[in-house]
Amino acid sequence: MPKGTLPDGDPPVRPADLERAGVWLAGHGLADVRPTPLLATRLAVRRRVRLAASVVLAAFIVGVALTYTGGMVDGSGHRRWLLWVLTALVVGLVVAQSLLDWWVRRVDRRAGAALPRRVAHSVRLGWRTVLGWPRAAFAAATFAGATALAIGTLTLPNSTARYAAVILLMGLCGLAVGVVVQLRHILTHPVVADDEVSLTADVIMRVEDARVGAAPTAVWSVWSLPVVSVFSTTLGWWNAAWLAFIVLSVVALALIEARTARSAAVARHAMSAS
Repeated sequence: MPKGTLPDGDPPVRPADLERAGVWLAGHGLADVRPTPLLATRLAVRRRVRLAASVVLAAFIVGVALTYTGGMVDGSGHRRWLLWVLTALVVGLVVAQSLLDWWVRRVDRRAGAALPRRVAHSVRLGWRTVLGWPRAAFAAATFAGATALAIGTLTLPNSTARYAAVILLMGLCGLAVGVVVQLRHILTHPVVADDEVSLTADVIMRVEDARVGAAPTAVWSVWSLPVVSVFSTTLGWWNAAWLAFIVLSVVALALIEARTARSAAVARHAMSAS
């Protein structure tokens, strides 16, 4: 089978996907490399999965918002039932993320079946290489900070603030599990490559997938849901802490983005070390 082709049973690669693959290669310092159907197929499924993941996350945030506002309208008598609804939403988020990861694994597995030979790193890439210490520490600190503020809010005498804190904690748990599931998939799924260039591209895709999955945007979105009503009922340390949390998180993320190596540089370093 010619190098870079796909199994006969798969649909042909669209010219637009090949063109996007060429742009992707050029953007990562591989402009002299010709895009192959294999690379175009792997990049295309990742674009579709990221779009689907954004839709799933948006639906989850809307569901959390409706659960919160429903508890405000109906009062405490319906809040326990609504928390069960939120539990179902959290489970649905994790299942949806698992299914999206399975979609990527399936496409990669079928693409790998087309290769006349397979190559891989001598040592399996770990989270320190794929994600990096700064981003891993930032993701952990973001979840820990949001969780600490939510737990602290449970001590307030205001029932509205306490209900908001419970909603936040359940939402954060769902997001944390989703991130862990995605990172586990990135670290464990097999390499799909047959030469040095495709191996470098495989590492770049892993690094980009990990950085997108560990970004705290979802945490900020879920955390912001009950803020308006809590502002109107609970002034003081909680509001100041929440604002400081958001501002410091944004500044820290900007510094990490500016100071850490790009995904292509990380891939080349990993290739030279293996």
